Parts: sequence; structure tokens; C-alpha cells
Amino acid sequence: MKRILISGGAGFIGSHLCERLLGEGNDVICLDNYFTGHKSNIRHLLAHPNFEVVRHDIIYPYTAEVEEIYNLACPASPIYYQHDPIKTTQTSVLGALNMLGMAKYNRGKILQASTSEVYGDPLIHPQKEEYWGHVNPLGVRSCYDEGKRCAESLVMSYHRQHGVRTKIVRIFNTYGPKMDINDGRVVSNFIVQALRGEDITIYGDGNQTRSFQYIDDLVEGMIRLMDDTPDDFTGPVNIGNPHEFTIGELAREVIELTGSRSQIVHLPLPEDDPRQRQPDITLARQMLGNWEPTVQLREGLRKTIGYFEEVLTRGGVRR
Repeated sequence: MKRILISGGAGFIGSHLCERLLGEGNDVICLDNYFTGHKSNIRHLLAHPNFEVVRHDIIYPYTAEVEEIYNLACPASPIYYQHDPIKTTQTSVLGALNMLGMAKYNRGKILQASTSEVYGDPLIHPQKEEYWGHVNPLGVRSCYDEGKRCAESLVMSYHRQHGVRTKIVRIFNTYGPKMDINDGRVVSNFIVQALRGEDITIYGDGNQTRSFQYIDDLVEGMIRLMDDTPDDFTGPVNIGNPHEFTIGELAREVIELTGSRSQIVHLPLPEDDPRQRQPDITLARQMLGNWEPTVQLREGLRKTIGYFEEVLTRGGVRR
């Protein structure tokens, strides 16, 4: 049994990670301020004898005796991270400082959740970890993009200066059950609009591409990065599904799987929205025990649609 802290543990990704780590026999502390996380995501875990929940905002210091930290706390969808851009940057930067400080104090190991957004609107395709990115530091997305880039810098500084055992994962578009119905991400948007019979809104011409990863594949990759790589291997490592789809293809797939009569409508492309996003996962395959995404888009969408069907039958309220 390991004692593990997950910041952002009530969020979409964090709650799945809590389930997996508890299932493996670990003692888990879930830290969350519920800005984007939901108690409903972890309610079924509350009776577990090895599970503890603490309501806390990681921009303020927190201390616990733990062996591993997964630092996931930060709003990750544009609707939420642009709602309070200063708070978003604080969470990325001050939150990383506080979690790294706790890892140093405990002589523990920390995994920092970064993002494909550090590549910005990439000029290299697909994106490899050594690519430095093409990011607008002044745009409306910069609070998140630059916050995560700074967090990566802090992680490497703690590793070099203090010898903290650190890991960086760059997460590409991830979807699955427990996504927020109102988070504005493309997969949840399309599914909810299709199930409601509303127009499906595509921003831009729909030819921009994304690579969609099911949540179980991400959790598997993160745990392998934390547990199965040498201490001197910090990453960053891209974790994503390299199969590339246009947004228009995704919309048509959702319409088919839901049996919806929704029509596709086009709206203006948001500022700094990337035209292409596809991970090169060569490094993950090499370092994570031949890790490979196993859930392809159609299968993952069916599972996610089933989840949202249940949520919508309750009037959009999650239990």
C-alpha cells in the first residue's frame, strides 16, 4: 500500500485515477476545491476505508505525509479556465509550487499533469516532446497555456536543484464518463447537443483535427509513468491517441451513434484555436512498457454517450 495524494481528485480525470489507485490497494487522499470537480464523481468512494477527501485550494499550502502526488488540479476546458484567467494561472503556478514543496518535504515522487496546449497552434505535426511549441503568450488561452509551461519549468527546477523525483505528462484530448455536461469541450458538447436534438455547433470549417483519447488509456499511461520508469526519467511524455480525426468527422460519428436528427451549424473559430493536434507517442511506447491506447473512438464514444444519456434522464443532475 502506498499513500497517494491526488490534487483535483474530484475532477473528470482525478476521480478515475482515485478509483484505479484505490482498486490497487492504495491509501488515497483526494484534494479538491470543487471549482470544476464534482462530489458526485467520488461519492461512491466515500465509504472506502482507504479514501479521504479534503476540500482545499492548492494555491494555498497544504501538508500531508504521502509517498506520491498526482498534481491534476486546474480547470482544463476553455470555458472554465477563461472564466477567471488570473485564478487559472495561480492554480498552475502556485499550485505546482505547493505540491512540489510537499513532495520535497516528504522525499516523495510527484507527477505533474501538463497538456498538449503547451504546443499551442503547432507548426510541427505530429507533436514530439522536444518541440518547444508555437504559443501566443498574450492571448485569451495564455492563462492556461503559459501556466502549464511555467509549471513544467518549476518541476524541472525542483528536480535539478533539489533532487525531487518528478514526472511530467502532457495530456492530449481526453474524454469519457464523468465529463462535465457544461464544460464546453468538443466531445461532451456534441454528445449533449445530439441527445437533446439540438444543432451541433462546429467552430470554424470543421477541418481542424484532434486526436481523442479515452480516459482509461490515460489513467493507465499516467500510472505507468509514475511507477514503471526510472527516477532519472522525468519526461515530459505525450499521452494521447495518435489517430487523428477532423471535428466534422467527430460530429458525424456522434450523430450516427446517437441516432440524432441534429443538424451541423458552423460558428466563428475562437481566438488561437489550434488547427492540428496529434501526439507522437513514440516515447510513451518506449518508456511505458509498450503502452498503447486500446479504446478506439467509436467504442469510447458509445460508453460516453451511455453516461450522458443517464445524466440527461435526471435532468442534467449528476448523482
